[in-house]
This record gives sequence, C-alpha cells and structure tokens, in this order.
Amino acid sequence: MTTIAIPSDVLNSMKIPRSDQEHVLKLELALALYQRGILAMGPARRLADISKREFLGELGKRKIERHYTVEELEEDVAFARSRSPTGISDLA
Repeated sequence: MTTIAIPSDVLNSMKIPRSDQEHVLKLELALALYQRGILAMGPARRLADISKREFLGELGKRKIERHYTVEELEEDVAFARSRSPTGISDLA
C-alpha cells in the first residue's frame, strides 16, 4: 500500500467531517481515475472500497460514462444465459 501525504491545512480546510475524509478522498480519486481511463472499474471500486453496484450508482449520479468493454459484454451475456429459465435460445 502506498500512502499519499496531504498537508494538514488542506485536510482542515475540507468541508467534510474528519471521520469521512478518507472515504471521500478515495471515492473521488477512484472516480476521477476511472473517468480518465487510468483505472478500470474493478480496481477503481476496490480503491473506493465499495461494491460494483455502489460504484455504478456513483457513476450514474455524476453522469460519468461507463467504459463497457467487449469482455464485460461477453461476461454479462454468459451470466444472463446461465440465468435464463428457457435456455440460450431466448437470448440469441
């Protein structure tokens, strides 16, 4: 783990309760890095320490476009097919 030093005067000037600062800073960094394409969703949500559903919710609230890869599409289709009560044919 790497530590980022933030000057105490900067922390003190934040309009966020001290108890929430670490969470908020991690979330903001994760979202910014994801939005710029520096981090994929998995690592970004792990940085923010939130679930995929929560991360997607934050993206939606902030109108940040989701980076949806072919690999993610294939995973979603495979998952949908595995859950389909009538089998693969209704998703083809």
